[in-house]
Amino acid sequence: MMSTQKHILLAVTGGIAAYKCCELVRLLKKAGHEVTVAMSRSATEFIHPNTFQALSGNPVLVDTHGTSDGNGMAHINLTREADVMLIAPATANTIAKVAHGIADNLISNLVAARTCPLVIAPAMNVQMWFNPANLRNIQQLKDDGVTILEPASGEQACGEIGVGRMLEAVQIADLLPDAWLSKALFGTNVMITTGATFEAIDPVRGITNISTGQMGVALARACRRAGANVTLIYGQIQTDLPNGLTHTIQAVSADAMYQAVHQSVREQDVFISVAAVADYKVKNASNEKIKKQAGVAPVIELTENPDILASVSQLDDAPFCVGFAAESHDLLNHARAKRQRKGVPLLVANLVSESMGKATNQVTLLDDEAETELPNMGKDQVAEAIVQRIAHLLP
Repeated sequence: MMSTQKHILLAVTGGIAAYKCCELVRLLKKAGHEVTVAMSRSATEFIHPNTFQALSGNPVLVDTHGTSDGNGMAHINLTREADVMLIAPATANTIAKVAHGIADNLISNLVAARTCPLVIAPAMNVQMWFNPANLRNIQQLKDDGVTILEPASGEQACGEIGVGRMLEAVQIADLLPDAWLSKALFGTNVMITTGATFEAIDPVRGITNISTGQMGVALARACRRAGANVTLIYGQIQTDLPNGLTHTIQAVSADAMYQAVHQSVREQDVFISVAAVADYKVKNASNEKIKKQAGVAPVIELTENPDILASVSQLDDAPFCVGFAAESHDLLNHARAKRQRKGVPLLVANLVSESMGKATNQVTLLDDEAETELPNMGKDQVAEAIVQRIAHLLP
């Protein structure tokens, strides 16, 4: 789980993106992790070691045979203590050395001596990134089991625009736990819907609800961390999309979400319906803004929206379906009835007052084996518990 403390060895090489690692260390420490920083000599020309020492609370290793370690073997001892090693930024030069097993400086020595997983966040000019030799080196590292946090596209320090920007600190902090978490859903295709749908009354007004999409986004992140290929279909959300998903599709109305789901749901192994889909849409929606008329209220006719979860669960080759029941009262009775009515093997029940618009959630998991009440937790923790249950129940 994200809250589990890990010892992270952060190796910083010489590139302008090194400045992002100051924020990265802060985020990792905030998440409860121990961080030790090692720097190449060229990296110290961008950031002084004292900065990382102050942020991490640990001595910073710069010299391969530094005296900070009692036996003079800090480059060996550090990799034995670390749960994961992250090189960020990773220059083309460092990537080439690691790919070919060259160990001629501190960082490459640490890599060669490590016994923990290695994660690399490249940062370089767009032409350097697409250089055939660099791409061969990247592929070699992937073949060797190294996790590559693919660089983003955008404006670079040199003024050019293209692929090569190191991911932002918050993105790396989000993706890094994937290196040590168990892969209970490895290779599984998972589709998730989240957020509130919006049913137009006219071009500026509509029917919606207070769902923020946080629970669905947390589930997408948890499924990705468990090794799944995640497709996230979202309506109106009030949170950032997670990184590293296979597909993200925005579908604002219930009809649009229904169409997006059925375009590829047959390719999925798991379908998780978290979205707060409006039960009704406006039958007589206006193409023009409805003008206010004193003493005359507009007449709005409603018609039923398609039931997305039921339509998926009733497919002949339906994926493993997970539904959500957000109720205002009599939670378990309503949830039991909904699970039977929808025909889903797992249903997650919660009270609206305990979940919608909040960062925490208290849920009960209902399936054929048990009804399991979980404590009130952050939505990331709830999501991880749900993923563990899905992995247990999958045929």
